[in-house]
Amino acid sequence: MSNKSANMKAVICTKYGEPEVLQMREVPVPVPKPNEVKIKIYATSVTAADFRIRSFTIPPAYKLIARFVLGFTKPRKSILGVEFSGVIEEIGSTVTKFKKGDKVFAATLNQFGAYAEYICMPETATISVMPQNSSFAETATLPIGALTANHFINAAQLTSGKKILIYGASGSVGTYALQLAKLTGAEITAVSSLKNQQLVTDLGAHKFIDYTAPNFESQLATYDVVFVAVDKLPFSIANRVLKSGGIYINITAPFKSKEMKQAAKKENKTIITGKDPAMRASDLDEIKTLVESGHLKSIIDKTYPLSSIISAHQYMDQGHKKGNVAIMVVDENRL
Repeated sequence: MSNKSANMKAVICTKYGEPEVLQMREVPVPVPKPNEVKIKIYATSVTAADFRIRSFTIPPAYKLIARFVLGFTKPRKSILGVEFSGVIEEIGSTVTKFKKGDKVFAATLNQFGAYAEYICMPETATISVMPQNSSFAETATLPIGALTANHFINAAQLTSGKKILIYGASGSVGTYALQLAKLTGAEITAVSSLKNQQLVTDLGAHKFIDYTAPNFESQLATYDVVFVAVDKLPFSIANRVLKSGGIYINITAPFKSKEMKQAAKKENKTIITGKDPAMRASDLDEIKTLVESGHLKSIIDKTYPLSSIISAHQYMDQGHKKGNVAIMVVDENRL
């Protein structure tokens, strides 16, 4: 094999900072171990995790330990990207779960590495066969957002007739959470910007509230569950509209505040904050089934080629995306 064929394109995060710290480089193509599959990546995404790592947007109390875990001046795992879709190109000698040619999607989690042309992962990792009715771009944006939403909507214990407020309903986790909540028969109030009203209504919201409206607070009712997908709703407001004995879920808050602990103790409220949920291959299988049955779909706001990863992160940094931002490593129109 020539040196040229032994290399691949990958986006390297050279240090913490603005999107411009991301640079396209040539790096060696990984070789699968006996228990691994080598996957040609077709599509990936820009998730909140990629943004946080690249920009080192970490809560102050966690910054020091984060530098030990993630890297002091730059990410220890220099190739970001935590979810992707692609095709298995090679399997290790002991692999039995997958075969060459399988179309798959996966969450790389702490391994990162999806901003590249190839990746190797153990066959036991969070990998599943792609839904048959979903494109590579759509499938690549499923693992993190859909698995996160599914975990926390399950924790919400929704049943028919219960009322849930989803704050940040037009984002990645929000759009998935809305669709999953709809399946329970719950009454859904979606909070987003006015431009996304049609989107969240089409996905199943029964009521819509524009968070920028001057009378925003007065439009709120009382809810069995308050689901915060974007951490911009003060807990004082969320707690006021949450029933006694209700469930508060904030997927981004890393720990419970003093006020949250008091609400749990004095008002018998369940407070769930954003501890990363376990993500298993079986969970991806469940997402695959939901997509194939037409109950769940990925909302893609914008799609960029891998060569425009800086532009994709710049758009992500604006904080106004709806659904997901997909990155095409292989041009899907040429497949």
